[in-house]
Amino acid sequence: MANFKLFLALAACLSGQALAAPTKTVGKRAAITDAAHGYASLNGGTTGGAGGTTTTVSSYAQFTDAVSSDDKKVVVVDGTISEQAKQVKIGSNTSIIGKDANAILEGFGVLVKKKENVIIRNLGVKKVLADYGDAIGVQYSNNVWIDHCDVSSDRDHDKDYYDGLIDLTHAADYVTVSNTFVHDHWKAMLIGHSNSNGDEDTGHLRVTLNNNFLYNLNSRGPSFRFGTGHIYNNYYVDVSDGINSRLGAQLLVEGNVFVDGKKALYSTDDGYAVARDNDFGDAKHTAEEGTLTSVPYEYNLLSASEVQGAVYGTAGQTLTF
Repeated sequence: MANFKLFLALAACLSGQALAAPTKTVGKRAAITDAAHGYASLNGGTTGGAGGTTTTVSSYAQFTDAVSSDDKKVVVVDGTISEQAKQVKIGSNTSIIGKDANAILEGFGVLVKKKENVIIRNLGVKKVLADYGDAIGVQYSNNVWIDHCDVSSDRDHDKDYYDGLIDLTHAADYVTVSNTFVHDHWKAMLIGHSNSNGDEDTGHLRVTLNNNFLYNLNSRGPSFRFGTGHIYNNYYVDVSDGINSRLGAQLLVEGNVFVDGKKALYSTDDGYAVARDNDFGDAKHTAEEGTLTSVPYEYNLLSASEVQGAVYGTAGQTLTF
């Protein structure tokens, strides 16, 4: 991360854009008992394993065993766990918390499937081969909060060598992805997996994406089908193909910033968006005008001019529990 910050600072200087000093925007120290905001705060809320048992794990076997049940539980990941394996399935009523910035799952990801009330925070997931699934996947599940994570691979291989970093599919609902560093990948975030899945997805896929840092991505920032998305205060640097509203999706896109992008926001096959106070830079923004002008929860919206200072240095694994 240190090398990346040095590179980004140098690139900013060369382009004439100064990087502001990172600014914390939260008013209190993060805690395991924090509850979700955005769409994950609705439908009864998302509290994860708060009030349940707490277990610290440092091996693949310990991790898979600790996260499997539906009992209330907090699982703290201590250090890097490396394994070439398919996604580990997460039970309901679970909080997975990285102890610090060294908490990383390498070579395998996690899947929330047919479950509810799950929190994943302060966790790194990297270099999950396509044969093993996504870094973080949510399917047929509701009330999931992904916060202060760091998901990545590399772009040294072809676009299908790895799968998605964060994919929300098969009628996933009431999901928030916040304060997360999404970087160095071909196809980053997919919301709604297939053009032919409208019957299942329509009326679901209510997703909030806020205060995330997206860097060095080719596409899917995100690609969003059928659902309802609130995308605000995200910071995009070197993202070729940004927000793609598709197949009836309705998006509210507010206060995002794009640096060195090609397509910031656009429609495919009757996807729609309402865009407000974004700084798209030189990137194209051609989405069809939508009807989503408000969301059913309170949120703190920064102006586009404040986003870089709020997100850079704050998104990713910056918490210590």
